[in-house]
Amino acid sequence: MTIPVAVLRHLNAAQAAEALAETLAKQLSTAVKAWGEASLVLSGGRTPLPMWQALRAEPLPWARITVTLADERFVPVDDAHSNERLLREVLLQGPAAQAQFIGLRGTAGTPQQAALEAWQRLAAIARPFDAVVLGMGDDGHTASLFPDSPGLVEALDARAEPACVVMQAPVAPMARLSLNLAALRQARQMYLHFTGEAKWQVWTGAEGLPVSRTLSRMYPLAQLYWAP
Repeated sequence: MTIPVAVLRHLNAAQAAEALAETLAKQLSTAVKAWGEASLVLSGGRTPLPMWQALRAEPLPWARITVTLADERFVPVDDAHSNERLLREVLLQGPAAQAQFIGLRGTAGTPQQAALEAWQRLAAIARPFDAVVLGMGDDGHTASLFPDSPGLVEALDARAEPACVVMQAPVAPMARLSLNLAALRQARQMYLHFTGEAKWQVWTGAEGLPVSRTLSRMYPLAQLYWAP
């Protein structure tokens, strides 16, 4: 892997989750003290759930923290496949429920309109985002930036205007909403979080794939939290 990213290896998935949650808590707390507010962009899936559980237990000034998503499926927010639903059920509980949450899906009738309205809502968040946490799929995708999907070239154009764009998952033919590369890079710190030897092998050969192109040139602002 030629992209310079600080790799923080941990003994197991639980340790990686705890470590990342602690790092995020410190960063968000520092941001609130410095600017009076903080912002956090998260990715869905199953891998981050233990990290969300650890993060919600942190004694943070949650009312001053805005949380949003890097990507979302174009499904109702109460759908079982909704990242918003998962985040509300796992992270935004207890004191963490005081955080302001800005979802991507909204109530628009088409993916294109949903993407446009999502970015209009996200305009309320001061940028750069304080922290962006991404995952990685077995195919090297991150957020909903899938290899060989329609619109990928435009979504990975670093010169494009930051935006929420419509993407398509090749193996699950439903529309997705995703922040493009230009938006994801508007971050004070970017974190990649995944576990398992299989994904590590994907990562070591990921040059040219969406995940590596997203983190490219982000050093020293990018860190990888990984465990076997």
